[in-house]
Amino acid sequence: MVAALVMAGVATGAGLPAFIGLAGGRPVWQAFAWVLGGAALLVVGGSALDYVRWRRTRYRIGADRAELHTGLLLVKRRSLARERIRSVDLTADVLLRVLGLVKVRIGTGENTGAGESTLELDAVTREEGERLRRELLDRVAATAVPGAHREGELAVLDPAWIRYAPVSFVAPALGGAAVGALLQVSDWFGAQGKVIGWVRDRFLDTPVVWVIVALVAGACAAGVVGALGLWIEMWWNYRLEREPGGTLRVRRGLFTTRSLSIEERRLRGLELVEPLGVRTMGAARVDAVATGLAAGEDSGHADHRTLLPAAPRDTAEAVAAYILREAASPTRTARLTPHPPAARTRRLRWAVGAALAPVLVLALLGVLLTDVLLYVAAGCAVVVLPVAVLLGRDAYRSLGHGMSGGYLVARSGSVRRATVALQRGGVIGWTVKQSVFQRRAGLVTLTATTAAGAGAYSVYDAGESEGLGFADDAVPGLLGPFLDRRAEG
Repeated sequence: MVAALVMAGVATGAGLPAFIGLAGGRPVWQAFAWVLGGAALLVVGGSALDYVRWRRTRYRIGADRAELHTGLLLVKRRSLARERIRSVDLTADVLLRVLGLVKVRIGTGENTGAGESTLELDAVTREEGERLRRELLDRVAATAVPGAHREGELAVLDPAWIRYAPVSFVAPALGGAAVGALLQVSDWFGAQGKVIGWVRDRFLDTPVVWVIVALVAGACAAGVVGALGLWIEMWWNYRLEREPGGTLRVRRGLFTTRSLSIEERRLRGLELVEPLGVRTMGAARVDAVATGLAAGEDSGHADHRTLLPAAPRDTAEAVAAYILREAASPTRTARLTPHPPAARTRRLRWAVGAALAPVLVLALLGVLLTDVLLYVAAGCAVVVLPVAVLLGRDAYRSLGHGMSGGYLVARSGSVRRATVALQRGGVIGWTVKQSVFQRRAGLVTLTATTAAGAGAYSVYDAGESEGLGFADDAVPGLLGPFLDRRAEG
């Protein structure tokens, strides 16, 4: 039934423009017959294939392994050892919710390629999905973290958090996408020229500058509306809970509901992320730094590791403390060491260089082609250079590193400022980098290697002696022998 309804939707979406195109050169009844026949073939064929796939799919949860058998011509038999299973995530779009079904994704968190580290059941009843999740994650009860800490509900959605959606980087991207979608849809119906002509007529006697301002404002307004809608879809009904046995569970979603689970024993810390727009409003989001996150989950679907959406900074700090079972979040209690002034010089140089590059290109084109581009280059320089200087200075002020109990803390970034609190015991190595320019300035970049999260977290442009001492103190004995040899040399 799910496949039939999906195919019907696809057929409707594809059939409408096809019907309009056919109706232009032949009788309406004939065009309708062609489109209806193609739609019926698509729905029946897709439903039949999915029925065969469903009939040939078997799964079994044994004492030691979870097994999945699929395929008709090419039969696949895959299994995962239960002790390797790290997550059981449930997802249901609107159609599945109406039918009382969910998709179950069982994962080990390894990135072995070709989906070999996951088993996907599409779809089972909601009751069966919950049963599988409880059964497969029940083994963690014996390894739960001891101690008296907050259990049950750790955070719940505050609708006021929606105010942070319009200031995210998603808004301008959605605005551009809306303009592109409008032009594409109008082209399907042969009306793109009319749309462009209508817009041109509205601004017939308006100066070019105001035309650009109006169009940009319209795209931004569309982006804000899109960002609000996307936020509601992603985070409505959000709830973060600690379940018995030491499992963190995030549930969220309006139309498509998601249930994501992370074992606490996989956590190696947290990252407090503050994009520029969100930071100006005093907010931050909390991401998990956990082992066993597959590359696709960690980068392609970054929201899979988000434990708290953008919320007031104090709320984010409190939730981070609950998650880590600490009295206060290490990102709050750590006393960060500022970096030398030479680090500020490097950031100003990078920011101004990045701003000047397009200005110089425009100026060169203006000399070769037209004086108009020279005025454009001058205007860009007046606007962009002060912004670049402010961002460079802000990037320097954001630099810092320190320790808080069992965590090392590092902060960096301006457009996207991130403060990571990483368990010192989770650091498996240090990478020390020093370019020619850093060597002259007495700076060094230290990268803590870990099996969790992004795999590496850096302390950028720290003072050479202070930074190396920090790395040695954070993980004693790991870097010390190399420092001793350097001193002897």
